[in-house]
Amino acid sequence: MSAASGLVSDHGGGAFPMPVDDAVLTLQRVSAGYGRTAVLRDVDLTVPAGKIVALLGPNGAGKTTLLRAASGLLSISAGQVRLGGSDVTREPPYRRAIGGLCLVPEGRGIFPNLSVRENLLLQVPPTRQHVGYEPALEAFPILSERLTQRAGSLSGGQQQMLALSRCFLSDPSVVLLDEVSMGLAPRIIDEIFDALVKLSHNGVALLLVEQYVNRALGIADHVYLLGRGRITFSGPPAELDEAELIRRYVGAAG
Repeated sequence: MSAASGLVSDHGGGAFPMPVDDAVLTLQRVSAGYGRTAVLRDVDLTVPAGKIVALLGPNGAGKTTLLRAASGLLSISAGQVRLGGSDVTREPPYRRAIGGLCLVPEGRGIFPNLSVRENLLLQVPPTRQHVGYEPALEAFPILSERLTQRAGSLSGGQQQMLALSRCFLSDPSVVLLDEVSMGLAPRIIDEIFDALVKLSHNGVALLLVEQYVNRALGIADHVYLLGRGRITFSGPPAELDEAELIRRYVGAAG
């Protein structure tokens, strides 16, 4: 990667891109943590409409903390969060959700004792009852064969598809995804990533935290590397070769 790319910050927050006119989600010099423990430090991040942005970094870098701060589950100590051009820094999570932000946290976010159909119906917002849950079945056709099945009896991949259905039912402007491929077979990961790419083609912005780096780089339009709570790289995937990526991962974790 060349330093001449113009991506290096001068305020200590690491690298960050120039402002994007069609940004759906923007974090500006965001700092956050838990109690007296600082996790994020002066983070700048932008997610444009219709783009997939990968957020990568070693364990403990602050990736999940960043998603929690962006969604309002964690209050920030400094900086600003903007959603669709509006300052939502002090807005609670439900207000951000109404504004178009959809968070899919790590783990299977389903009701295991309810049927697939019941889970899907619960994910449809009141303002979209007329649409129903058909968009989820279009994204994940296998669910149409499991509508009466108890959600907890689905395979791990099918449970993740059910959890991801909210991305297709809530009409979001930006989706935050935390390790959606964890524990899944490669074929299922392919199906899920294909669905997410189609979602981005419909204009939805995606911020993807992903353990499988090569898969994330394969679909991402832009990449951020996070290390010790700071952005250490920001740019297109083509600017990261394998050796550079390993160096940054090891350097961030060491």
